[in-house]
This record gives sequence, structure tokens and C-alpha cells, in this order.
Amino acid sequence: MVVEHVVMMPFMAQGHLIPFAALAELLSELHSLKITLVNTPHNASKLRSMMNPKAAGAIDVAELPFSSADHGLPPDAENTDALPYPLILRLFEASETLEPAFESLISDVARKDGRLPLCIVADVFCGWTVLVAERLGIHHVVFTTCGAFGTLGYASTWLHLPHVGTDADEFPVPGMPGVRLHRTQLASHLRVADGKDGWSIFLQKHISLSMHRSRGDMLCNTVAELEPDGIRLLQTMTGSRVLPIGPLLPLSLFSENWARERGGKPLGISAESCIAWLDTQPLRSVLYVSFGSQNTVSRWQLKELALGLEASGAGFIWVVRPPLEFPMTAEFRSEWLPEGFEERVKDRGLIVKGWAPQLAILSHKGTGAFLSHCGWNSVLESLSQGVPLIGWPMAGEQFYNTIMLGDEKVGVCVEVGRGKEVGVDREKVARVVAEVVKGEKGAEMRRKAAEMREDLRKGMAEEESGGGSSLRALDEFVASIVSPHVHFVA
Repeated sequence: MVVEHVVMMPFMAQGHLIPFAALAELLSELHSLKITLVNTPHNASKLRSMMNPKAAGAIDVAELPFSSADHGLPPDAENTDALPYPLILRLFEASETLEPAFESLISDVARKDGRLPLCIVADVFCGWTVLVAERLGIHHVVFTTCGAFGTLGYASTWLHLPHVGTDADEFPVPGMPGVRLHRTQLASHLRVADGKDGWSIFLQKHISLSMHRSRGDMLCNTVAELEPDGIRLLQTMTGSRVLPIGPLLPLSLFSENWARERGGKPLGISAESCIAWLDTQPLRSVLYVSFGSQNTVSRWQLKELALGLEASGAGFIWVVRPPLEFPMTAEFRSEWLPEGFEERVKDRGLIVKGWAPQLAILSHKGTGAFLSHCGWNSVLESLSQGVPLIGWPMAGEQFYNTIMLGDEKVGVCVEVGRGKEVGVDREKVARVVAEVVKGEKGAEMRRKAAEMREDLRKGMAEEESGGGSSLRALDEFVASIVSPHVHFVA
């Protein structure tokens, strides 16, 4: 029996590796496809650590040679979470040098299998894979690890730079009817972009290749029931069929018992310790605070956040990362927090100095809300447990995620901060946290988040008639690449 082969290329960032690994497992388990995940050596190691041991036989992880020093990067710096902000663009640019080795790997796979791979599934930021697919005559599909609304907003803003042609603080976003952005909702490097800067040159090139030149479907890490308007608008923009195949999370997360963490990172506190502490807290009374693997705030923002948490009276688990003024790898320093803060909140606050077991925390019944940067993986993990969000978006598509989730029709997120430089004050933090964790507003948000949890569960539910909506979309994708004569007309 011939086993069809799919080659997958995620971008070199933690938030991209995780959903690619989850998608690889689904394609292998549900459709018996042979999968090769491709990346640089250190990212390949991360991917292997994320794999379910049961999937190891059907999923290969291949390494492409990469020397960070050749690109002016620190030794072994192959992932955005290992870099300070000023060097991240350099990693993006360096990723283009993987093209020849990737093409050689595809040719090697074809020689070994006796035929070309069935398909290349690549990240939006790996637009150069479109050119490889064209040269080799292989079907190419783009996978956006974000939601549809966030992907559309991010792509449209970078392609059109709508803030450049106006002096107004607010401006419309092309392709998104009714959506207006404020300049404070732009990441710092986007705020100063003019089309000639390094970020514009890279992103406009790769977004255009992925969204306009790739001729296959676009896979999207979302659920049809969660954002139907975003899916429709993204489909209009790209002219491709957009297949919502998410949420790409461990399926055990939807059961009463969480299973394993997927980050491949050493934890600053064990899951057992977190659970033991949460077990002592009242139901839905704890705020979880984390800004993800790549985001942080300034020292003064960190202190205002601390004082706001203290004044709110709510219990909390806070993952404290080094502020902007320090390297992301710096050891925790008490000076980052207000004097005496740790002692004053020790009875109701758990401060984590390192990585935290996020899935275990969000799935515990003591957790009532999540103060987050609203990166899409964190959004899906939170909503999968019926936990509403307090948003502090900082970069990427996070501002759009906050807009979509805060819309009155959705109503599961309220913004408390914005960006890494914009002011945030302790009074607002205290008020918003108290409202969401302890007030009637929070109760209503949890009710809506519980409805979304059910939508996310149904999307991946095998017991639904014909499978959940996301599993059916995945079936459609596989059918289209196995039978390439089936085309979608936008």
C-alpha cells in the first residue's frame, strides 16, 4: 500500500511550531499520511519534544543546516523566543537562506519515495516555499497558525500600511468593513514602517507569496463557529478556500483531565505545585497572568501591573518575565517588582519565575480569567476551558484578536493595556481585574466563554454526525490534495 507523504515547514517561532506539530499528528493519526516536519536543528529538537510518542513512527523531523552566527545572531539563536526584539527581523531575513536546503530535502524525499511528496504545507512567513513548490511541481498549501480575523488584519495592515497616508490617529483597514485601528494598536515596528524598511520588505514579499501566489487552500487554526465573518473576509482577500481546522490543541484539553504540556520548555514551577495551590482557592477566583514566550513590558509597566493586581484583591498566578530593559534570558530580580510586593501578596498570589504549565492552570476550576497578550494559541487554550480574557495585546495579530473577542457579539475579552510603551495605570488594572474575576461582568463573560468552549469542542468532536466542523474541513483538505482535479472557485 502506498503511503502518501506531506512535508511541513513552520516558521521559527514557538507559537508556530506548536500548531504545526498538532496538525502533523492529526494528519498522521486520522488520515494515515506520512509527515515530515522540517526546520533548523534547535527547532527540530523542540518539535520532537512536542510529539506524542505514539506518532513518532509516522512523523519524521528533518533538520536544515543553519548557523545563526552567519547572520549576526547569537550562538544557537534559531527561534524568536531566544532573541531580543531588535534581532528578530534578522532571524526573519535569515530564514530565507533555508530555501536551497529545503528544495534539496524535497528532492531527496522524492528519490527515496520514488515520487514527489503529495503536498507542501508551509507557514505564511515561509513564502519562499511557494517558489520551491512551483519549481518542483508540487501542490502547495498555506497554514496560518492564527485565527482568520487576526490573519486578515495583520496581512492587510502590512500590505497596505493604511496609517502611512493619513495624519489621523484612527484609520480604516482595507478589506475589513467597519474596522478602524488607532495608532496605539500598532506594534512599534509597524508604527514607523513606510514600505522601504526591513520589516515591510520581508513581510510584504512573503505575505504576497503565501496569500496571493500559492494556489492551494489556506488552512486556518480556527473553528467555523467561532469567527464565520473572519473566515469569509479572509477568503475574499486571498481568493482561496479557507479551511478552519482548529483548534489545534491537545484533544485531552477538552476532557476533565489535562494531559501533557506542549511547549517543550523547562518549567519554573511544576504542574503539581500549581494544582496544589489552586486547590486551596475558591472556584473561579484566580487570575492567571502571562504574556507568552516572546512578549514582555517595560519596568514601569511591570510595576503598575503589580500594584494593580495587589489593589484588585483577586488571587493570581503571575508568570513574571524580564522587562524590556533586560535580556529575555535574565534571571529574576526582585527590583523588577514594587518593594515589599511579594511579601504583601504571598497569601493570595503565586509568582512564577520562569515558564508555567499553562494548560494545567487554565484547565483548573480555580482559574476564573486570563490576563494575556492574546496571542492566538493562548486565546484558544483559554477559551477551550471556558476562561475569559483580559487583553494586553503587544504585537503581531494580537490587537485584532482583542478587537474580535471584545466585540459585543462575542464578549469574552476586555482590554486593560496596549503595547509595550503605551501607559497603563494601576487603577485601571485593579478595576478591570476586579470586574472580570469577581463582578457580574466577569460572570457574563464566563457564560459566553463556556459557549465558545462547546463550539471549540464540537469542531474537533469525532462523535458529531460526520465529525465536527473542523474535522470535516480537514477531510476536505486531504481529499483535495489526493484528488487535485477538485478545485475551489472563489
